[in-house]
Amino acid sequence: MDRRPIGVFDSGLGGLTAVRELRAVLPGEDIVYFGDTGRVPYGSRGEEVITRYAREDAAYLLEQGVKAVICACGTVSSVAGEALAAAMDCPFVEVVTPAARAACAATRNRRIGVIATAATIRSGKFPAAVARFLPEAEVFPKACPLFVPLVEDGHIAPGDPLASPAVPYYLRELRDWGMDTLILGCTHYPLLAPLIRDYLGPEVALVSAGREAALAAADLLRERGLLSGREEGGGCRYCVTDAAGSFPQVAEVFLGAPVEEVIPVDISRLERLGE
Repeated sequence: MDRRPIGVFDSGLGGLTAVRELRAVLPGEDIVYFGDTGRVPYGSRGEEVITRYAREDAAYLLEQGVKAVICACGTVSSVAGEALAAAMDCPFVEVVTPAARAACAATRNRRIGVIATAATIRSGKFPAAVARFLPEAEVFPKACPLFVPLVEDGHIAPGDPLASPAVPYYLRELRDWGMDTLILGCTHYPLLAPLIRDYLGPEVALVSAGREAALAAADLLRERGLLSGREEGGGCRYCVTDAAGSFPQVAEVFLGAPVEEVIPVDISRLERLGE
């Protein structure tokens, strides 16, 4: 048994997708969530900046004594995932590989769409991962840069006057292309899943990168004997770099429960993993 917490980080609140799933499948585990809300979004930044931020985010979680780290950010997983994995001395899970595996299992016509940030799409990591599991699959990647700020500002409800037109603006080509599976390659995007599902219809399977990463992490911890041994009672501590933002309100809506403890983190004091 290992009573240390699981660490989860994201550029903002999108990683709550993974937290919600972790709390469902591992209710006895404690979680430390780090959201870099003061520097969101990552997806429009260059690789050097993304990697620097990612090393700082991961180092902060390791300072909290976590037993495993989940990078619940599609951008970081795509751009800096390999570098983080190499520098970790604990189990590490990113979102690209689990989501690609799940999409390949779900597709029927072997046409898989991927929506993510611009940096993730530029990296080509999702198509490459799909090719490893299902070489004959076709992949249509699409950057959706407005989705992250919409989610961060709380524009997630069906009928929202800003989010509702953004969905067909980005997804019309993918729908017309005839995909039957869509990877939500940024963990912010599942918060828009009701709008996306309404537009695409029930015949298109939606694969949440956050959910698949949480399931993969649960399997990994179970295999390595790192679970706490508790069946319930796990808690979650939320750490953010902009405590004055909308994180508590939006997080409560998404998690379906009050966010009791939000800890402000001084960005200037963050160290970098491997340095």
